[in-house]
Amino acid sequence: MSGLLSGEQGVLALGLVIAGVVSGLTAGMLGVGGGIVVVPVLYHVLSLIGVDESVRMHIAIGTSLATIIPTAFSSVRAHDRKGAVDRALLKRWAVPMLIGVGIGSVLAGIARGQTLALVFACVAIPVALHLAFGREDRPVASHLPEGAGGLALPALIGGLSTMMGIGGGTIGVPVMTLFGVPIHRAVGTASAFGVIISIPGAVAMALSGWGAAHLPPYSLGYVNLLGFLLIAPVSFFAAPLGAQWAHEMDRGKLRAVFALFIAVTAARMLYDALA
Repeated sequence: MSGLLSGEQGVLALGLVIAGVVSGLTAGMLGVGGGIVVVPVLYHVLSLIGVDESVRMHIAIGTSLATIIPTAFSSVRAHDRKGAVDRALLKRWAVPMLIGVGIGSVLAGIARGQTLALVFACVAIPVALHLAFGREDRPVASHLPEGAGGLALPALIGGLSTMMGIGGGTIGVPVMTLFGVPIHRAVGTASAFGVIISIPGAVAMALSGWGAAHLPPYSLGYVNLLGFLLIAPVSFFAAPLGAQWAHEMDRGKLRAVFALFIAVTAARMLYDALA
């Protein structure tokens, strides 16, 4: 692991910077916090530099959550300026979503890497199929659930998103559109989920991995500082451009882009988990 940034590792570092650009654009365009791109990229980069598979997925998740923090702030500001963030919904969902993040953080800290990879793939693939073949003009209901369902839904989004290392939009956007929320408003509101999920999620992954064996250099528990420093800055500055593109694209194209990103990354994670 010595000479982490020399030779072949320098090329991998460049790959992380490119991943930062792509994650920022997708965060702005799709409200996904970039984690749907960052997690599989980090997973394979860690594999190439020889990080033990027992901690590989955990580090990808923890580092992804950390990179989402600045990107989510950048993305939500850009969407809020366009009036696409539902502040009332955020107030209702914030506490149950945080509870879900807490539960997801505990499960992510104790689960095996293969289990986390399967969770990532098994959640993401149905989401991609819905976006690719579902009809936005055929929601299952005209409004989001209230009562117990209205509390369970954001908790589930927060828990699963934390276990996957994503910002909440991957699950939150299709869920909101299924309940009649317009796609651009769903994307804008989901960008704020990244703020709610990423901060406590990243802190929890750092603490749960503190002192773990086989961690690569420059790691705070399951959060790798090198990955964070290479991805977060470029992702932060790319997010507003992605948000601008989101409001310039028609709804069909936006759904297609979202589905393509999720399908490709989830299929690769499923292959690795089952191989």
